Amino acid sequence: MGLTKSEIFSDKQNRLASMMKALAHPARIAIIQYLVKAQACICGDLVEELGLAQATISQHLKELKNAGLIQGTIEGTSVCYCIDPKVWNQYKAAFDSFFVAYDNTKGCC
Repeated sequence: MGLTKSEIFSDKQNRLASMMKALAHPARIAIIQYLVKAQACICGDLVEELGLAQATISQHLKELKNAGLIQGTIEGTSVCYCIDPKVWNQYKAAFDSFFVAYDNTKGCC
């Protein structure tokens, strides 16, 4: 498989693609939805809530944390996660500007 030629795309396009990649798995979407619904830090409830193995959830949490969407704090022997509001707002703004760009007023197709 060939390498992606990310250098031929704008910084904005590459950033948006990275943001979308961070959310491009149903488990990560489920984790984010759970955190949004809870509106609080979550410590260990995800295994029961999602029905996935702890190792699987940990890997997805790592991806979300690397993307900056969630933040974690250590409390005793557990790590608690919540949405990072600053990054959440950056994602929201990027997705809003991406989707609002299309306006099918001409009735194409």
